[in-house]
Amino acid sequence: MPSSIFGLPAHPLIVHAVVVLVPLAALLLGASAVSPRFRHWARYASPVTALLGLLMVPLATSSGENLERNVQGSALLREHTELGDTLLPFMIGVTVLAFALAWLELRGTRGEASASRARSTSPALVRVVAVLAVVAALGTLVQVGRIGHSGAKSVWSQTSTSGGGSDEGAPAR
Repeated sequence: MPSSIFGLPAHPLIVHAVVVLVPLAALLLGASAVSPRFRHWARYASPVTALLGLLMVPLATSSGENLERNVQGSALLREHTELGDTLLPFMIGVTVLAFALAWLELRGTRGEASASRARSTSPALVRVVAVLAVVAALGTLVQVGRIGHSGAKSVWSQTSTSGGGSDEGAPAR
């Protein structure tokens, strides 16, 4: 993976895609889980968005590792790196559950057309997947917020120290 794009570090550019796609995928999943009407509307958007977010996470991690080799290390940077490595399992869960809800929705829709909805999709199964989806969506939103916050602290604590801000976590000069 290139460490720069048009002379700019790749990581901040790629992270912007993650910052948009991952929360959007989690929100689509959560809304699909609690609203059958929304689930029907987002039956394709939710899994596609989740898959795109899932694909971007390893790119962000890889570009972050490249960037990490070129900047001065700190405790805040290590924290951000460790938290960043935790996002992939969350996104795998979001993606699997988004596809599961979409599959259940499509199966239920076909069942309605053939007047055998009760046999085609178990309401209990839909509820279990929906509960798991809400938990995964909330966990992913919290985790992406934690990762972003730690990354911002890592970057901005260094710039604030030159302006008279706190030295907490900033590298020694």
